[in-house]
Amino acid sequence: MTVLQRNVLDIDYQQEADRIAERLREITARQLHRRGLVVAISGGIDSSVSAALAVRALGPDRVFTLILPEQDSSDDSAARAHILAQHLGVRTETVDIAPALAAIGCYRHRDTAVRNALPEYGEGWKFKIVIDGGTEGRINRFRLIAESPDGARHERDLALADYLTIVAATNFKQRIRKTLEYFHADRLNYAVVGTPNRVEYDQGFFVKNGDGSADVKPIAHLYKSQVYGMARFLGLPERVCAAIPTTDTYSLSQGQDEFYFALPYQQMDLALWSLNHDVPAADLATDLGISEAQAQAVYDDIRNKRRTTRYLHSPPVLVGEVAELE
Repeated sequence: MTVLQRNVLDIDYQQEADRIAERLREITARQLHRRGLVVAISGGIDSSVSAALAVRALGPDRVFTLILPEQDSSDDSAARAHILAQHLGVRTETVDIAPALAAIGCYRHRDTAVRNALPEYGEGWKFKIVIDGGTEGRINRFRLIAESPDGARHERDLALADYLTIVAATNFKQRIRKTLEYFHADRLNYAVVGTPNRVEYDQGFFVKNGDGSADVKPIAHLYKSQVYGMARFLGLPERVCAAIPTTDTYSLSQGQDEFYFALPYQQMDLALWSLNHDVPAADLATDLGISEAQAQAVYDDIRNKRRTTRYLHSPPVLVGEVAELE
Protein backbone atom coordinates (compact mmCIF):
# COMPACT_ATOMS: atom_id res chain seq x y z
CA MET A 1 0.00 0.00 0.00
CA THR A 2 1.41 3.38 -1.00
CA VAL A 3 1.52 6.60 0.98
CA LEU A 4 -1.15 7.94 -1.37
CA GLN A 5 -3.54 5.13 -0.49
CA ARG A 6 -2.97 5.53 3.25
CA ASN A 7 -3.31 9.28 3.49
CA VAL A 8 -5.19 10.80 0.61
CA LEU A 9 -8.65 10.48 2.15
CA ASP A 10 -7.65 11.40 5.71
CA ILE A 11 -9.79 14.16 7.23
CA ASP A 12 -10.23 15.72 10.67
CA TYR A 13 -13.41 13.89 11.74
CA GLN A 14 -14.05 16.06 14.78
CA GLN A 15 -13.93 19.22 12.70
CA GLU A 16 -15.99 17.73 9.88
CA ALA A 17 -18.66 16.30 12.16
CA ASP A 18 -19.03 19.68 13.87
CA ARG A 19 -19.20 21.46 10.52
CA ILE A 20 -21.87 19.12 9.16
CA ALA A 21 -23.91 19.42 12.35
CA GLU A 22 -23.79 23.21 12.20
CA ARG A 23 -24.85 23.21 8.56
CA LEU A 24 -27.69 20.79 9.29
CA ARG A 25 -29.00 23.09 12.02
CA GLU A 26 -28.80 26.09 9.71
CA ILE A 27 -30.36 24.31 6.72
CA THR A 28 -33.19 22.75 8.72
CA ALA A 29 -34.25 25.91 10.54
CA ARG A 30 -33.33 28.78 8.24
CA GLN A 31 -33.48 27.39 4.70
CA LEU A 32 -36.11 24.66 4.98
CA HIS A 33 -38.03 26.12 7.95
CA ARG A 34 -38.57 22.67 9.46
CA ARG A 35 -38.52 21.47 13.07
CA GLY A 36 -36.52 18.27 12.66
CA LEU A 37 -35.28 15.53 10.34
CA VAL A 38 -36.59 12.19 9.06
CA VAL A 39 -34.05 9.48 8.18
CA ALA A 40 -34.83 6.05 6.74
CA ILE A 41 -32.24 3.70 8.25
CA SER A 42 -31.34 0.44 6.54
CA GLY A 43 -28.63 -0.73 8.91
CA GLY A 44 -26.04 0.26 6.32
CA ILE A 45 -23.17 2.63 6.98
CA ASP A 46 -24.49 5.61 4.99
CA SER A 47 -27.93 5.90 6.56
CA SER A 48 -26.46 5.14 9.99
CA VAL A 49 -23.93 7.98 9.77
CA SER A 50 -26.55 10.33 8.34
CA ALA A 51 -28.86 9.59 11.27
CA ALA A 52 -26.04 10.02 13.78
CA LEU A 53 -25.07 13.37 12.28
CA ALA A 54 -28.71 14.46 12.39
CA VAL A 55 -28.78 13.62 16.11
CA ARG A 56 -25.51 15.47 16.62
CA ALA A 57 -27.08 18.50 14.98
CA LEU A 58 -30.56 18.54 16.52
CA GLY A 59 -30.64 16.01 19.34
CA PRO A 60 -32.54 12.69 19.40
CA ASP A 61 -35.92 14.27 20.14
CA ARG A 62 -35.99 16.01 16.76
CA VAL A 63 -34.90 13.05 14.64
CA PHE A 64 -37.44 10.45 13.49
CA THR A 65 -36.22 7.23 11.87
CA LEU A 66 -37.95 4.65 9.71
CA ILE A 67 -37.06 0.99 9.13
CA LEU A 68 -38.71 -0.12 5.89
CA PRO A 69 -38.08 -3.79 5.05
CA GLU A 70 -39.69 -5.82 2.28
CA GLN A 71 -39.62 -9.48 1.29
CA ASP A 72 -36.08 -9.38 -0.16
CA SER A 73 -34.52 -7.41 2.70
CA SER A 74 -31.88 -9.05 4.84
CA ASP A 75 -32.97 -9.77 8.41
CA ASP A 76 -29.53 -8.62 9.54
CA SER A 77 -30.10 -5.19 7.97
CA ALA A 78 -33.22 -4.62 10.05
CA ALA A 79 -31.45 -5.91 13.16
CA ARG A 80 -28.60 -3.43 12.67
CA ALA A 81 -31.09 -0.62 12.10
CA HIS A 82 -32.84 -1.40 15.41
CA ILE A 83 -29.47 -1.50 17.19
CA LEU A 84 -28.63 1.91 15.73
CA ALA A 85 -31.98 3.47 16.68
CA GLN A 86 -31.60 2.24 20.25
CA HIS A 87 -28.00 3.49 20.38
CA LEU A 88 -29.00 6.96 19.16
CA GLY A 89 -32.10 7.15 21.36
CA VAL A 90 -34.33 8.24 18.48
CA ARG A 91 -37.98 7.53 17.77
CA THR A 92 -38.39 4.84 15.16
CA GLU A 93 -41.18 3.09 13.29
CA THR A 94 -40.96 -0.13 11.28
CA VAL A 95 -43.23 -0.61 8.27
CA ASP A 96 -43.16 -3.72 6.09
CA ILE A 97 -43.61 -2.33 2.58
CA ALA A 98 -43.97 -5.76 0.92
CA PRO A 99 -47.81 -5.69 0.77
CA ALA A 100 -47.77 -2.29 -0.95
CA LEU A 101 -45.11 -3.47 -3.40
CA ALA A 102 -47.09 -6.61 -4.19
CA ALA A 103 -50.26 -4.58 -4.73
CA ILE A 104 -48.62 -2.33 -7.35
CA GLY A 105 -47.00 -5.22 -9.20
CA CYS A 106 -43.36 -4.90 -8.14
CA TYR A 107 -42.72 -8.60 -7.60
CA ARG A 108 -45.03 -9.76 -10.43
CA HIS A 109 -43.39 -7.60 -13.12
CA ARG A 110 -39.93 -8.48 -11.84
CA ASP A 111 -40.55 -12.24 -11.77
CA THR A 112 -42.06 -12.24 -15.27
CA ALA A 113 -38.92 -10.59 -16.63
CA VAL A 114 -36.68 -13.05 -14.76
CA ARG A 115 -38.61 -16.00 -16.21
CA ASN A 116 -38.10 -14.64 -19.72
CA ALA A 117 -34.38 -15.27 -19.19
CA LEU A 118 -34.74 -18.33 -16.94
CA PRO A 119 -38.09 -20.11 -17.50
CA GLU A 120 -37.64 -22.51 -14.56
CA TYR A 121 -37.37 -19.61 -12.06
CA GLY A 122 -40.16 -19.81 -9.49
CA GLU A 123 -41.14 -20.15 -5.84
CA GLY A 124 -38.16 -20.47 -3.51
CA TRP A 125 -35.59 -19.25 -6.03
CA LYS A 126 -33.29 -16.31 -5.33
CA PHE A 127 -31.53 -14.03 -7.79
CA LYS A 128 -29.43 -10.93 -8.36
CA ILE A 129 -28.11 -8.91 -11.29
CA VAL A 130 -24.36 -8.44 -11.77
CA ILE A 131 -22.41 -6.09 -14.01
CA ASP A 132 -19.70 -7.27 -16.39
CA GLY A 133 -17.31 -5.64 -18.84
CA GLY A 134 -16.60 -2.10 -17.71
CA THR A 135 -13.31 -2.74 -15.93
CA GLU A 136 -11.96 -4.54 -19.00
CA GLY A 137 -12.70 -1.57 -21.23
CA ARG A 138 -15.77 -3.19 -22.78
CA ILE A 139 -19.36 -1.96 -22.75
CA ASN A 140 -21.04 -2.96 -19.51
CA ARG A 141 -23.60 -5.72 -19.72
CA PHE A 142 -25.86 -7.17 -17.07
CA ARG A 143 -26.21 -10.83 -16.21
CA LEU A 144 -28.76 -12.71 -14.14
CA ILE A 145 -27.46 -15.03 -11.41
CA ALA A 146 -30.12 -17.21 -9.85
CA GLU A 147 -30.08 -19.92 -7.20
CA SER A 148 -32.66 -22.71 -7.14
CA PRO A 149 -34.06 -24.09 -3.86
CA ASP A 150 -31.57 -26.98 -4.04
CA GLY A 151 -28.66 -24.50 -4.14
CA ALA A 152 -27.76 -24.88 -7.83
CA ARG A 153 -26.51 -21.69 -9.53
CA HIS A 154 -27.68 -20.54 -12.95
CA GLU A 155 -26.34 -17.65 -15.06
CA ARG A 156 -28.06 -16.05 -18.02
CA ASP A 157 -27.55 -12.99 -20.16
CA LEU A 158 -30.40 -10.51 -19.84
CA ALA A 159 -32.16 -9.01 -22.82
CA LEU A 160 -32.35 -5.22 -22.54
CA ALA A 161 -36.13 -5.15 -22.10
CA ASP A 162 -35.99 -7.70 -19.28
CA TYR A 163 -33.13 -5.90 -17.54
CA LEU A 164 -35.00 -2.59 -17.72
CA THR A 165 -38.20 -4.20 -16.41
CA ILE A 166 -36.40 -5.77 -13.44
CA VAL A 167 -34.74 -2.45 -12.56
CA ALA A 168 -37.99 -0.51 -13.04
CA ALA A 169 -39.84 -2.94 -10.78
CA THR A 170 -37.21 -2.90 -8.05
CA ASN A 171 -37.15 0.91 -8.18
CA PHE A 172 -40.66 0.74 -6.74
CA LYS A 173 -38.97 -0.18 -3.45
CA GLN A 174 -37.06 3.10 -3.17
CA ARG A 175 -40.06 5.15 -4.28
CA ILE A 176 -42.46 3.58 -1.79
CA ARG A 177 -39.93 4.14 0.98
CA LYS A 178 -39.59 7.77 0.04
CA THR A 179 -43.38 8.19 0.05
CA LEU A 180 -43.44 7.05 3.68
CA GLU A 181 -40.53 9.32 4.58
CA TYR A 182 -42.38 12.34 3.23
CA PHE A 183 -45.62 11.32 4.96
CA HIS A 184 -43.88 11.49 8.31
CA ALA A 185 -41.96 14.61 7.34
CA ASP A 186 -45.22 16.33 6.45
CA ARG A 187 -47.05 15.33 9.63
CA LEU A 188 -44.12 16.34 11.85
CA ASN A 189 -43.07 19.43 9.86
CA TYR A 190 -39.67 17.79 9.43
CA ALA A 191 -37.28 17.64 6.46
CA VAL A 192 -36.17 14.43 4.74
CA VAL A 193 -32.53 13.38 4.85
CA GLY A 194 -30.94 11.75 1.80
CA THR A 195 -28.09 9.36 2.51
CA PRO A 196 -25.83 8.96 -0.58
CA ASN A 197 -22.08 9.12 -0.13
CA ARG A 198 -19.85 10.88 -2.65
CA VAL A 199 -19.30 7.93 -4.99
CA GLU A 200 -23.02 7.13 -5.12
CA TYR A 201 -23.93 10.77 -5.68
CA ASP A 202 -21.23 11.28 -8.32
CA GLN A 203 -21.99 8.06 -10.20
CA GLY A 204 -25.79 8.29 -10.11
CA PHE A 205 -26.27 5.25 -7.90
CA PHE A 206 -29.74 6.22 -6.74
CA VAL A 207 -33.33 6.17 -7.94
CA LYS A 208 -34.84 9.41 -9.18
CA ASN A 209 -37.81 10.33 -6.98
CA GLY A 210 -36.75 7.42 -4.78
CA ASP A 211 -33.68 7.42 -2.57
CA GLY A 212 -32.39 10.31 -4.71
CA SER A 213 -35.21 12.52 -3.41
CA ALA A 214 -34.47 14.48 -0.24
CA ASP A 215 -34.38 17.94 1.31
CA VAL A 216 -30.80 17.73 2.54
CA LYS A 217 -27.91 15.31 1.85
CA PRO A 218 -25.34 15.57 4.65
CA ILE A 219 -22.71 13.08 3.43
CA ALA A 220 -22.81 13.48 -0.37
CA HIS A 221 -19.35 15.09 -0.23
CA LEU A 222 -17.78 12.24 1.79
CA TYR A 223 -16.09 9.27 0.15
CA LYS A 224 -17.28 5.87 1.38
CA SER A 225 -14.04 5.30 3.29
CA GLN A 226 -14.60 8.62 5.05
CA VAL A 227 -18.16 7.58 5.96
CA TYR A 228 -16.75 4.48 7.64
CA GLY A 229 -14.21 6.65 9.44
CA MET A 230 -16.97 9.01 10.54
CA ALA A 231 -19.00 6.08 11.91
CA ARG A 232 -16.12 5.04 14.14
CA PHE A 233 -15.44 8.62 15.23
CA LEU A 234 -19.11 9.00 16.19
CA GLY A 235 -18.91 5.81 18.25
CA LEU A 236 -21.57 3.85 16.38
CA PRO A 237 -22.11 0.19 17.31
CA GLU A 238 -19.55 -2.24 15.94
CA ARG A 239 -22.18 -4.19 13.99
CA VAL A 240 -22.93 -0.99 12.09
CA CYS A 241 -19.30 0.03 11.63
CA ALA A 242 -18.43 -3.42 10.28
CA ALA A 243 -21.37 -3.61 7.86
CA ILE A 244 -20.34 -4.63 4.34
CA PRO A 245 -21.88 -2.46 1.59
CA THR A 246 -24.74 -4.27 -0.19
CA THR A 247 -27.65 -3.16 -2.30
CA ASP A 248 -30.14 -5.08 -0.08
CA THR A 249 -32.45 -5.07 -3.08
CA TYR A 250 -32.35 -8.58 -4.53
CA SER A 251 -33.04 -11.90 -2.82
CA LEU A 252 -29.45 -13.08 -3.36
CA SER A 253 -26.83 -11.10 -1.45
CA GLN A 254 -25.28 -8.56 -3.80
CA GLY A 255 -22.30 -6.27 -3.32
CA GLN A 256 -22.48 -2.77 -4.77
CA ASP A 257 -19.39 -3.47 -6.88
CA GLU A 258 -21.16 -6.50 -8.41
CA PHE A 259 -24.11 -4.44 -9.57
CA TYR A 260 -22.83 -0.97 -10.32
CA PHE A 261 -19.36 0.18 -9.36
CA ALA A 262 -16.23 -0.89 -11.19
CA LEU A 263 -14.29 -1.67 -7.99
CA PRO A 264 -14.77 -2.40 -4.26
CA TYR A 265 -15.42 0.80 -2.35
CA GLN A 266 -11.88 1.34 -0.98
CA GLN A 267 -10.42 1.19 -4.49
CA MET A 268 -13.36 3.06 -6.01
CA ASP A 269 -12.82 5.92 -3.58
CA LEU A 270 -9.18 6.18 -4.61
CA ALA A 271 -10.04 5.96 -8.32
CA LEU A 272 -12.63 8.72 -8.09
CA TRP A 273 -10.33 10.92 -6.01
CA SER A 274 -7.51 10.34 -8.49
CA LEU A 275 -9.67 11.22 -11.48
CA ASN A 276 -10.91 14.34 -9.68
CA HIS A 277 -7.29 15.37 -9.03
CA ASP A 278 -5.94 14.58 -12.52
CA VAL A 279 -3.82 11.63 -11.40
CA PRO A 280 -2.60 9.75 -14.50
CA ALA A 281 -4.05 6.28 -15.07
CA ALA A 282 -0.55 4.82 -14.84
CA ASP A 283 -0.17 6.12 -11.28
CA LEU A 284 -3.60 4.82 -10.28
CA ALA A 285 -2.65 1.44 -11.74
CA THR A 286 0.43 1.33 -9.52
CA ASP A 287 -1.59 2.26 -6.43
CA LEU A 288 -4.30 -0.35 -7.11
CA GLY A 289 -2.02 -3.10 -8.42
CA ILE A 290 -3.81 -3.31 -11.78
CA SER A 291 -2.73 -2.68 -15.35
CA GLU A 292 -2.69 0.81 -16.83
CA ALA A 293 -5.34 -0.31 -19.33
CA GLN A 294 -7.61 -1.42 -16.51
CA ALA A 295 -7.07 1.86 -14.65
CA GLN A 296 -7.94 3.80 -17.79
CA ALA A 297 -11.05 1.65 -18.22
CA VAL A 298 -12.09 2.56 -14.66
CA TYR A 299 -11.65 6.26 -15.45
CA ASP A 300 -13.70 5.84 -18.62
CA ASP A 301 -16.41 3.99 -16.70
CA ILE A 302 -16.66 6.82 -14.17
CA ARG A 303 -16.99 9.40 -16.95
CA ASN A 304 -19.58 7.29 -18.76
CA LYS A 305 -21.70 6.91 -15.62
CA ARG A 306 -21.50 10.64 -14.96
CA ARG A 307 -22.73 11.34 -18.47
CA THR A 308 -25.50 8.76 -18.60
CA THR A 309 -26.88 9.53 -15.11
CA ARG A 310 -26.69 13.31 -15.27
CA TYR A 311 -30.44 13.52 -15.77
CA LEU A 312 -30.94 11.98 -12.32
CA HIS A 313 -29.57 15.17 -10.77
CA SER A 314 -31.69 17.47 -12.94
CA PRO A 315 -34.89 19.18 -11.84
CA PRO A 316 -37.88 19.02 -14.20
CA VAL A 317 -37.19 20.88 -17.43
CA LEU A 318 -39.56 23.79 -18.01
CA VAL A 319 -40.76 24.34 -21.55
CA GLY A 320 -41.41 28.01 -20.83
CA GLU A 321 -39.74 30.40 -18.42
CA VAL A 322 -41.23 31.28 -15.05
CA ALA A 323 -39.08 34.34 -14.45
CA GLU A 324 -40.51 35.21 -11.05
CA LEU A 325 -39.13 31.98 -9.53
CA GLU A 326 -35.70 31.95 -11.19
